[in-house]
Amino acid sequence: MASSLFTSPRFCSFSPLSAKSSPFSLPSFLYFGSPSTLLHLVPPSTSLLKTSIIPCSLNPISTPTSSPSLRCHPDYIPNHIPDPNYVRIFDTTLRDGEQSPGATLTSKEKIDVARQLAKLGVDIIEAGFPAASKDDFEAVKTIAKEVGNAVDETGYVPVICGLSRCNEKDIRTAWDAVKYAKRPRIHTFIATSGIHMEYKLKKTKKEVLEIARRMVRFARSLGCDDVEFSPEDAGRSDREFLYEILGEVIKAGATTLNIPDTVGITLPNEFGQLIADIKANTPGIQNVIISTHCQNDLGLSTANTIAGAAAGARQLEVTINGIGERAGNASLEEVVMAFKCKGEYVLGGLYTAIDTRHIVMTSKMVEEYTGLLVQPHKAIVGANAFAHESGIHQDGMLKHKSTYEILSPEDIGLERSNEAGIVLGKLSGRHALKDRLKELGYELDDDQLGNIFWRFKSVAEQKKRVTDADLVALVSDEVFQPAVVWKLGDLQVACGTLGLSTATVKLIGADGSQHVACSVGTGPVDSAYKAIDLIVKEPVTLLEYSLNAVTDGIDAIATTRVLIRPQKNHTSTHALSGEIVHRTFSGTGAGMDIVVSSVKAYIGALNKVLGLRELS
Repeated sequence: MASSLFTSPRFCSFSPLSAKSSPFSLPSFLYFGSPSTLLHLVPPSTSLLKTSIIPCSLNPISTPTSSPSLRCHPDYIPNHIPDPNYVRIFDTTLRDGEQSPGATLTSKEKIDVARQLAKLGVDIIEAGFPAASKDDFEAVKTIAKEVGNAVDETGYVPVICGLSRCNEKDIRTAWDAVKYAKRPRIHTFIATSGIHMEYKLKKTKKEVLEIARRMVRFARSLGCDDVEFSPEDAGRSDREFLYEILGEVIKAGATTLNIPDTVGITLPNEFGQLIADIKANTPGIQNVIISTHCQNDLGLSTANTIAGAAAGARQLEVTINGIGERAGNASLEEVVMAFKCKGEYVLGGLYTAIDTRHIVMTSKMVEEYTGLLVQPHKAIVGANAFAHESGIHQDGMLKHKSTYEILSPEDIGLERSNEAGIVLGKLSGRHALKDRLKELGYELDDDQLGNIFWRFKSVAEQKKRVTDADLVALVSDEVFQPAVVWKLGDLQVACGTLGLSTATVKLIGADGSQHVACSVGTGPVDSAYKAIDLIVKEPVTLLEYSLNAVTDGIDAIATTRVLIRPQKNHTSTHALSGEIVHRTFSGTGAGMDIVVSSVKAYIGALNKVLGLRELS
């Protein structure tokens, strides 16, 4: 059975190997680190002798030499999963992830990310907080109409979810945005911890319980048969009150109960026990799905999420690259690859339907659109995740890749650097460029490839060899850019020690009209930005400016990132605190001229501001 299971190009099964059919028994705890630092989950007294710890490299699903196997999504029923081993992936990149400072996305970018998440195969897309602003509402509505109705050949279509606070206005707004999807969901929440109820809500337990019950019932009355409820700050809430309020919202019609560790304070054994206790003590719990939402304040969000699944949660809330409020959320790629690596043998057969081959492209898209760079040593998607510099490690890798790699880069959409010795240069053709971009995880359409090809030829004329880092910078500058309101036409600067720096800038509007302005400044970048301001007439404050060379050498491509804040009000409502937030916008640019790179980044950020304003 196993051999046919892992060699078929597409594996659709709703009954994967169970713990009973496996030669290895399901352990009652997870361990993180060495056997001497075991973190017990359920029950704490489990004997170590009954547990089999198996290296990931022995798992046929995840050996670096195996091809990725895909599993289909079970039939979607809001409060029930036909296969008890299936784990739903709930992605909140577009909601919680966008709350990261500077991560504001335009509607086009949100739709692009939503489409990519659907390609990845996530079960639920939390498209946003519709009550936050008009443009947030319109973006969620558009995603519901377009992505929420794009049924693939297997019958899969993602659930489109909108977040709301526990009040009628928020819930009605969320429903008005998501109701166009084939599978709409309302996600409503209210704080349940003592500190939140006393200082933020200024309400008693009885009042909070009544609000939660009434608002879940109201959500169902609108015609929504898929309602998720979250007791905010569940990790610090009184257990008995938690069981009571969860039981009441189940009676009111909730189909999913999300248990958030809102401030990231729990350890894996604590969070796993919390899920187990809720499962054991909440009346009616067998009629709903238990979900997790773990923040990363102590760096334990992935571990806590896996602990929650091991204890009975069957929906996991995650974000691409782990972005989100403060220190971020559980990372989708880390959680999913942990299940791919250890799900069958250590987690009793738990699995997801994520097509992991799209992880790299999704990660790069989110990184570029949000401007939140992935750290090089980030697990799974970091630049160093599959790099080996130590001589001992390189020796092992040459002999057998599994000596130092528990995962295959091909499984997440990366391909090994070509072994044919092909070097990209000015004589390279479109086909060679396309193949190398595919190896780097980029799947581009013909128009995108055409634009990048001419940029590539221009760079290759000035450099003997175009590196992978150069290609990544070019893709960022051409593909992952906001909708064009203004585009750089020409730029001329004069600077030095003999006088003021001056810049002349020509911008091309969306209608093709050309506008030229000149300005002086303290340097070439300052003078160029001031000239742009004269044309665009959108007053902003520059908050951050960074410039990096993507490779060594004087001929390196420069990448620039800027963060701006409009001086005219562009605000939204923070989902958790209810405070009015002044949005910030990031922009990136790339070029062999550092001033050109800087100007492109600034124009990109301005285009985001103007793009959102047109929707307002």
